[in-house]
Amino acid sequence: MAIVTLKELRAGLPQGKRLLGIDQSKKALGLAVSTPDLAMATPLLTIRRTKFTEDVKKLADICRDYAVGGFVIGLPVNMDGTEGPRVDSVRHFADNLIAASDVLGFDPPVAFFDERLSTQAARDLLDEATHLSPQRRAEVTDQLAAQIILQGALDGMTRD
Repeated sequence: MAIVTLKELRAGLPQGKRLLGIDQSKKALGLAVSTPDLAMATPLLTIRRTKFTEDVKKLADICRDYAVGGFVIGLPVNMDGTEGPRVDSVRHFADNLIAASDVLGFDPPVAFFDERLSTQAARDLLDEATHLSPQRRAEVTDQLAAQIILQGALDGMTRD
């Protein structure tokens, strides 16, 4: 498939298929999954990144287990709306994900969603959860950031 708008993603998604939200960084992929009716996002898990080929195999398993039909990836634009090197990295990741359709088992549509402040919002939600170890807190932060990204996209789809 290709990079599509949120509206195109919703229109082209087969009935009952879910979306997988991804908060991509150098070290981890925070994941969240939508309900089949595309109403709500739930944090799923965090994948510690290794090689792309290994990461995409894990994503393929998740896509099969959760009937995923497309991806929403957080796009880390700068606060002033400009794009920097992190955006280039995310776009490259998305291109590689699309090219890995043979591993994923389907031709994935991918949409981007402006993720400004999603990680900070996730950290704010966890401020009261001081009983978490620093490593567990980082994992949960990645998952919550993915949930915030995906929920924002789902909400945007219903408004458009």
